[in-house]
Amino acid sequence: MAAAVCYADLLLTGGPVYTAEPAGPRWVEAVAVRDGRILAAGPAAELAGLRGPRTEVIDLAGRLLLPGFTESHVHFIELALRAAQVDATHAVSAHAVADMVGAALAQRRHTASGGWVRGGGWNTNIWADGSLPHRRILDAAAGDTPVALDSKALHAVWANSAALRLAGITAATPDVPGGVIERDADGEPTGVLHENAVELVARAYPRLAAADAAAAVTAATPGMWQAGIVALHNANDSEDGLSFRAYQALRQAGRLGLRVLQHIPVCNLAHAAALGLRSGLGDAWLRVGGVKMFADGALGNRTASMLQPFVGEPDNWGVPTTDPEEMLELALAASAAGLSLTVHAIGDRANRDVLDVLAEVRRQEALHGHTPRLRHRIEHVQVIHPADLPRLAALDVIASVQPIHATSDMLIVDRFWGPEREPHAPLIGIHAAVTRRRADGAPGPAGWQPQERITVAEAVDAYTYWPAYAAGEEHYRGSIAAGKAADLVLLGTNIFETDPMAILDAPVEMTVLDGKVVWRTGN
Repeated sequence: MAAAVCYADLLLTGGPVYTAEPAGPRWVEAVAVRDGRILAAGPAAELAGLRGPRTEVIDLAGRLLLPGFTESHVHFIELALRAAQVDATHAVSAHAVADMVGAALAQRRHTASGGWVRGGGWNTNIWADGSLPHRRILDAAAGDTPVALDSKALHAVWANSAALRLAGITAATPDVPGGVIERDADGEPTGVLHENAVELVARAYPRLAAADAAAAVTAATPGMWQAGIVALHNANDSEDGLSFRAYQALRQAGRLGLRVLQHIPVCNLAHAAALGLRSGLGDAWLRVGGVKMFADGALGNRTASMLQPFVGEPDNWGVPTTDPEEMLELALAASAAGLSLTVHAIGDRANRDVLDVLAEVRRQEALHGHTPRLRHRIEHVQVIHPADLPRLAALDVIASVQPIHATSDMLIVDRFWGPEREPHAPLIGIHAAVTRRRADGAPGPAGWQPQERITVAEAVDAYTYWPAYAAGEEHYRGSIAAGKAADLVLLGTNIFETDPMAILDAPVEMTVLDGKVVWRTGN
């Protein structure tokens, strides 16, 4: 008796398929899917026999098929909630932000935030009139309603007087270690708090229910599918575990529409270790990531920790948000507990401090025979001293870099270092990595710092296979190979063959998650 043929549920054929599979082949002609997994990937003629009477066949019609994209650094809860909050991303002055706050109050949008006006995205570097944030500007728009708006990079908050009162912040309140309460000429708080000082006002925020966060995630998920994103690494969480609780609720209900790696805030390290949590714990939809720490601030508000002071500010070397000795103590505790490290570092001093810490962590791991080897990572690595660059490979540390920072920040890099809410669209990042140019072509054909350009294949791998590797998931997702999760994205433009500047406009025509078409053009 002839063996039964295992037909595919879905067959995609008729176009180039880039697999991002290191073991090869890198290119195939067709992909067969069954039960949410890749059944086979190879020549179209060989896979034709997997077409059965119930197989859905999708003609690629010459279009490019890739593994589904992973957004490996995102604050997704904040992004999801922003839809119902003040979005000051494109505001061009402090007063324009205040007008948005007034509009939110008129529309009673503050009621969803427990009576506070929340939101963010403000960026003084694009304010055309040279204005600066001050609590009184928000007071004029909001009166006694508390207002707290995160900066674009999420490293500062702008609060009004009512919010400061609720937080108990006065002129007598001292700065906290690794944080700054900005003050005016009279010594009074301006309402802007940087780095660790943000927690002073954050403690007063009304607690958000996990159900509300989950609802916001559900509403925001189709927007991620539309960009070809099937997985994300959630970069942080609140002390009460709001993000993790929201994702768990969705997973338990079978409604989590993205694969999520959730990092643990360092404030919860002791609890995680006591519970026996380990990096990688979870399933194909929700897994424990690393312990998230911050070594410094950000470029935009000039709090990145630097080896040399900021241009024009000889006394400003940035803000180290975690003392290196404390960081080492925490890092060793995390490593001993089987939890990898995910450390934010922007400035060259911060990156050197983190690498020094990781060198000792690796030494201790070797002494104690830790296996498997933990996949520690540094988030951003935005500027690193040339002498420290080889240490990333020597210490087997993952550089979690966001290419879009090159084009979004190039002007302020040149301004502050010398010659957030960003869109989560991998094609923008791929374009930035390949061209080092903005959408308008600036700064010219060679791009900004052209020696840093990478190939299209390297950029695609950075949004597919390598994020899966960073999460310890490369054995079941991140590339197109038999047995792996059927997460795919179809582009209307072959970005390997087009003018690199056209990558920015390549349309995402279909997204497949776990073998199911979750989005396609015309949805």
